[in-house]
Amino acid sequence: MVKRLKKLQKFNWVVLILIFLVVVAGSFVRVTGSGMGCPDWPKCFGYWVPPTEAGSLPADYKETYAEGRVQKIEKFARFLSGIGLDETAAKIKNDPNLLTEQEFNAAKTWTEYVNRLCGFLAGNGMLLALVWLLVVYRKRKFILLSLLNLVIMGFQAWFGSIVVASNLVPWTITVHMLLALVILAIQLYLIHLIGKEIELHNDSLRKSGDSPVYRVPKWMYWLIVLSMLITTYQIFLGTQVREMIDEMTIQGVTRQGWSSQLGLPFFIHRSFSWMVLIFIVLIAWKNEQGEKIRPIRWLLMILSIELVSGIVLVYGNMPGMVQIAHLFFAVILFCIFTLMLFRLKIART
Repeated sequence: MVKRLKKLQKFNWVVLILIFLVVVAGSFVRVTGSGMGCPDWPKCFGYWVPPTEAGSLPADYKETYAEGRVQKIEKFARFLSGIGLDETAAKIKNDPNLLTEQEFNAAKTWTEYVNRLCGFLAGNGMLLALVWLLVVYRKRKFILLSLLNLVIMGFQAWFGSIVVASNLVPWTITVHMLLALVILAIQLYLIHLIGKEIELHNDSLRKSGDSPVYRVPKWMYWLIVLSMLITTYQIFLGTQVREMIDEMTIQGVTRQGWSSQLGLPFFIHRSFSWMVLIFIVLIAWKNEQGEKIRPIRWLLMILSIELVSGIVLVYGNMPGMVQIAHLFFAVILFCIFTLMLFRLKIART
């Protein structure tokens, strides 16, 4: 039983990595402006494997995909109206910019295509994990969690098609990012529960007390919780800053002028970064005097790299690869915080 559970846990770690790759690939797509590289979904220019040159496309491909986008926008507008967002629905439906079709660009098309392949691999990995649970280890809680995450992943894929159809309307990209964090958190919780099940069936591990539980003082526990909440909000603010950059790009503002024109979200984002650093330094200092919990050391290390990348972004005119690294380490921070919270316990005084 323990061996089966360990294999199941390892496979779910692989699925987590695949999900993580989708997030990173999505960031690369955003930075390179490749989101409209494939105007349709799930195919790309009508092909499962996209073309490499414009000559492979029909002469009226722009008009064809613009018509398809109109239909998707109308469906999405009806969906928004159905949940009470009438004003947003009307704005999207009547925005002429959403009907603008881009010229074919092979590099952008294949960048977006690779992003979709990563999503395909992650989705199928989650499906295999669910089948594994149904066939081999039929525990209701595990199955429901795995099924829930697969459903959210399916919704995420559908929403991805809306993001494309709406021509990358800024707020849809933010929702897309936050859904990715939800998927990562559920996957981590599933891995955590499998780990607890391994401990339950492993007599030697249970008797030795060597379980993956971290006991910390009450003040430290809540400071870690607060730090995680701020970090999650930071990721949200980061997407807002990115949306502002997209708008400035449309207006013709050059990369050199981005930093000077970013408003309140950027100021809050920058200020909160230092607040989290102070919290984590305090937690790490106390940790080294006591339990020496390894994930807390990771938090300090990753956060330090994250702050350095943020400084480079501000003073280096927002280089694209650093933007990707900034999100990469932010998501790692979120994952470490999430897994830690599943394992943290308040120590008895």
